[in-house]
Amino acid sequence: MANTIELAQTGKRDQLVALEKQYQAKWQNEHLFEVNAPSQAELKGLSKAEVLEKFPKWFGNFPFPYMNGSLHLGHAFTVSKIEFAAGYQRMLGKRVLFPHGFHVTGMPIKAAADKIIREIELFGPDFENYETVQAQIEAADAEKEKEVVAPTGDPLDKSKAKKGKLQAKSTGHTYQFQIMESIGVPKADIKQFADPYHWLTYFPPIAIADQNAFGSRIDWRRTFMTTKANPYFDSFVRWQINKLYKLDKIKFGERYTIYSPKDGQPCMDHDRQDGEALGPQEYTGIRLEVVDWSPAAKAIIEGKVGGRKVYMVAATLRPETMYGQTNCFVGTTIKYGVFAINDQEAYLCTTRAMRNMSFQGITATRGEIDNLVEVPGTSLVGTKIKAPYSVYPEVFVLPMDNVLATKGTGVVTSVPSDSPDDFQTLTDLRKKAEYYKIDPSWAAFDPVPLISTPTYGDMIAPAVVKQLKIASQKDTKQLAEAKEIAYKEGFYNGIMTFGQYKGDTVQVAKPKVRADMIEAGLAFAYAEPEGLVISRSADECVVALMDQWYLDYGETEWRAQTEKMVAKMEMYIPETRNAFEKTLAWLNKWACARTYGLGSDLPWDPHFMVESLSDSTIYMSYYTVAQLLHENSIDGTKPGPLGITPDQMIDEVWEYIFCNGPWPANATIPQEKVDALKHEYEYFYPFDIRSSAKDLINNHLTFCLYNHQALFPEDKFPLSMRTNGHLMLNGKKMSKSTGNSLTLKESVEKFGADSTRLSLADAGDGIEDANFEEKTANANILRVHTLITWCEEMVNDQASLRHGPRSYHDNIFEEEIKELINITQSHYESYNYKDALKYGFYELQTTRDWYREVTVDTGMHAELVLYWIRIAALLITPIAPHFAEHIWTAILKEPKSVQLALWPTPATPVDRVSIEAGQYMRGTTKMIRDAETSLLKLLNKKGKGKKDEANLFDPKKPKSVRVYVASLFPEWQNTCVQVVKDSYAVAADKVDDAKVKQLLTERGLIKDKRAMPFIQGFKKRIAQFGAETAFNRTLLFSESQVLSEMLSYLKKTLNLVDADVMSVEDALPKAGEPGYTKTIIESSEPGCPAFEYRNV
Repeated sequence: MANTIELAQTGKRDQLVALEKQYQAKWQNEHLFEVNAPSQAELKGLSKAEVLEKFPKWFGNFPFPYMNGSLHLGHAFTVSKIEFAAGYQRMLGKRVLFPHGFHVTGMPIKAAADKIIREIELFGPDFENYETVQAQIEAADAEKEKEVVAPTGDPLDKSKAKKGKLQAKSTGHTYQFQIMESIGVPKADIKQFADPYHWLTYFPPIAIADQNAFGSRIDWRRTFMTTKANPYFDSFVRWQINKLYKLDKIKFGERYTIYSPKDGQPCMDHDRQDGEALGPQEYTGIRLEVVDWSPAAKAIIEGKVGGRKVYMVAATLRPETMYGQTNCFVGTTIKYGVFAINDQEAYLCTTRAMRNMSFQGITATRGEIDNLVEVPGTSLVGTKIKAPYSVYPEVFVLPMDNVLATKGTGVVTSVPSDSPDDFQTLTDLRKKAEYYKIDPSWAAFDPVPLISTPTYGDMIAPAVVKQLKIASQKDTKQLAEAKEIAYKEGFYNGIMTFGQYKGDTVQVAKPKVRADMIEAGLAFAYAEPEGLVISRSADECVVALMDQWYLDYGETEWRAQTEKMVAKMEMYIPETRNAFEKTLAWLNKWACARTYGLGSDLPWDPHFMVESLSDSTIYMSYYTVAQLLHENSIDGTKPGPLGITPDQMIDEVWEYIFCNGPWPANATIPQEKVDALKHEYEYFYPFDIRSSAKDLINNHLTFCLYNHQALFPEDKFPLSMRTNGHLMLNGKKMSKSTGNSLTLKESVEKFGADSTRLSLADAGDGIEDANFEEKTANANILRVHTLITWCEEMVNDQASLRHGPRSYHDNIFEEEIKELINITQSHYESYNYKDALKYGFYELQTTRDWYREVTVDTGMHAELVLYWIRIAALLITPIAPHFAEHIWTAILKEPKSVQLALWPTPATPVDRVSIEAGQYMRGTTKMIRDAETSLLKLLNKKGKGKKDEANLFDPKKPKSVRVYVASLFPEWQNTCVQVVKDSYAVAADKVDDAKVKQLLTERGLIKDKRAMPFIQGFKKRIAQFGAETAFNRTLLFSESQVLSEMLSYLKKTLNLVDADVMSVEDALPKAGEPGYTKTIIESSEPGCPAFEYRNV
């Protein structure tokens, strides 16, 4: 059932959509978004700085989308950050380059195509046999489900069935052909997608159409797709990879990598259905030789291991603590296997762990496991084992509730001195030995002090368990916290107090102990994925140790140079910079080649292809020349205006263009043609901003920085990057399976382009997740339609508007418009579109509404109405250009497109007096309304005294209001302000609270209940407006004058017979007379008048 809303009426939307299509066609016909560098003649003799001053440019881009489906609203959200910026930068008179390419490298398309092939074999070319075959499959599955219990009496492992359901869980569909149908591909056409290259011709044109319907300002001449499908881009990747190889950035060697056994190759982030950003976790595998099986284990295992010596294998991250092993834990609900390693040895662990080991050179044959016998964890309890390095040479296997089959080997070494989990479990076992069915002697080994820390002494785990008041191993949440505390404390602050490296820090001892144990044959290196990783082919991935080509990210010098680059870049928000710094701290070697999927060949080893995150690190530079190589030709089949062919783009030519390399003697292309490419690149590069979802910081965005640092001169390094959160829909995560999903096309068809764009701008700008609210998009349809109608009426009905001299309210209205222009611009400059929309669209209309109300007697001034309409169109142009275009050209009759209009910078500074006077008027009106509301509430109270006081005013009778204006602040307030001023430190921009209390005491105000609340409010004013403004309490305008100007409006809007203004000085002598209440008069302050209602 769909969770998205249905529109009841679509008439207004349909009118707006018709206008949008009209203007989109106009923009495309006029080629408004195609931009070129100034001619070489125009730039002759100018320095780079002079070029940018005379011919300013802006180049923004975003990560190109992967073409295995249509663009969804999340794509549109990320695109919008550059799209809105492109619109604004155009208004600054810059040459704006906003290009858009298409990513098709990697596994997803090939894997999906292969699924189509298999499904055609299964169901027929048009899947006509689906229902019959599927019924047979489900019947067979039902039979298997009846086999609930294995021969050993233990539950069967259903993890494989779960893996098979992952696809259905994420998409709502089991088969690829169903997914294709769900995204609008006719069933009769699906068989064509068995060819992976068909995807490359099918989806990019749809994306282009969707972007055009969205109104994007994209220069489509520069579009391209990756892989060998575009030979020009293929040659560009060849140059990039060859240069990295020559610079020794690409290396070959044995290393751990996430690997798909089914696909037979590394499974990098973009190849994954689940588990993106997870990498290998390296452990030390401790070999715990079995000395004596428990009776239950002996009954199962004896005679089935071929005389092999059996080792229980425990995976640990803390080899330095092995001196303190007191026992070994197993999970009582876990099924273990005894696996042959060779003819002499066998390992006991989970099947999942052994599957990983089989790809790490630990088993005899790569990828093959020989399970000699299975044994339940309960049967292993009581087994005696050798504990390498421990002060207790032989210990026992004990049960533990919290052992996970999905992490490590399922076997856990117990070091209760330093592991809170181990300590608490051992404590529980000792207390309830009979309950846990163990011999108390098995748990009799006491914890051994190993590591000393300043905070927790030499027994970290018991101390942390006591601190967090943990009472049982079932306190999993507290134990997780305790584990983190203990590990960090031990690692960063610990000193070894036992063993060969006594006196060394833990950080120093850890790798030494590990190396010693491995060298002695007591341990081995083991790795597994940090979490569940599922490939696009629905395979659970492992960690494989394999020879492969890799980019040496993390290499000390390269990392330092990239960190230096990041330090100079603009990141807009601290969270983005922090995320880059953290990624640079952990990111290391990255497999850059694969054998399966689509891509460009690895030049020196064509058996491999460049993987999908390695051919997409510097393609932003390719945008600058693409239109000259293959204009309007996504696959490069149509050569560009220079007539250059792909074979002419040799590495040396690319080096000449991008890195000022020497002109190659073997070039087969005239140098002047290559100079034309170089000219475009030199003008537009580096890019000014790259905007992306935050999750790409962990890979693509950081790769982009590494590669720019290695390949380009410093003046071509990226200038800035911004990131955003993911987009929710109606406050919930977008999901096809739940129906809470919208593609870009669906949103534009449902709400129109501008309503969609307005809602995307309103969704949010920070790194936290944003929210697209369909109700907001729907409301925007009416708002935009109403605004257009009003503008048309005002322009067509100029005669009914006021002409001639400007009034007081006219002047304030104009200044408020100018103020909103400047505020809106500041938010566009900062890429804060939610606030740009707030001030440049919503607040601008609120200001107009106030002006319309306050001039209801005299009417609005014609010149100002036209000025407002003009400004309204210009300020919203970056975000909602279609109706801005309609207002600009159809209503205001401007001869050129609003896309060519410049930002309306005010000719004179904003008059602060007028701004504050306007704010005062609105605030005062609200205060008067609130005063009446409070009075009405008072009337409804039946308390004695209050009722008599309230009877002085009857709201049902004709009424008037008197406004009391004060020229001086109360003396106690002046004293409090001086106290704050005397306690304020200018350099620190901070108020010393201790000094405030001291001065209040000295000046006799410490017990005055009014003082501290007033001071707290005043400190907030300092924080909001700055100390200088806060301490200067003098009003910039005359209160009496402003109030006099608005009396007519007040009488009308508040339904008053009369309203008058009186100074506090004149009113106080009359205090006590009817209609003159002393407490009300005295409550007036400068800028905050008091109000008294009376009947007349």
